[in-house]
Amino acid sequence: MAKTFKMTKERYDELCQELDYIKNVREKEVAELIKEARSFGDLSENAEYDEAKNEQGKLFSRKAEVENIIANAEIIEMSEDSDEIRTGSKVIVCDVSDGSEEEYWIVGSQEADPYKGRISDESPFGRALLGKKVDEIVSVEAPCGAIEYKIVEIGK
Repeated sequence: MAKTFKMTKERYDELCQELDYIKNVREKEVAELIKEARSFGDLSENAEYDEAKNEQGKLFSRKAEVENIIANAEIIEMSEDSDEIRTGSKVIVCDVSDGSEEEYWIVGSQEADPYKGRISDESPFGRALLGKKVDEIVSVEAPCGAIEYKIVEIGK
């Protein structure tokens, strides 16, 4: 069974645009590079040809990856109100030890970016938050030991 990739509609659309660009623009550019490199003569000592073929391999690999993600995408519905945390929820948590508050958005692994507050639902922190409600305490294992957070607010 193929792995499903949870993502927002926006991320799905970005991937569709990337696939379209790969198929309609980039493949033609790389094919032209290969054609041009072939014209330089002996392929056994042709660095331009080797580089173009490597680029083609990377491109085909990315194309297959994007096609797989799109084919197995699960769009996160953002419109429903929920009193518990789920993928797509925005959540404000308070670190129990120092009282600092932080806001996170629980997203699928394709959109995770901790520096922007986007936490994967598959990460230890994301998994610990899923299904929890306001005022619950969540313990998350970290390299420095368990950290406890209190859920302050759940939004969408």
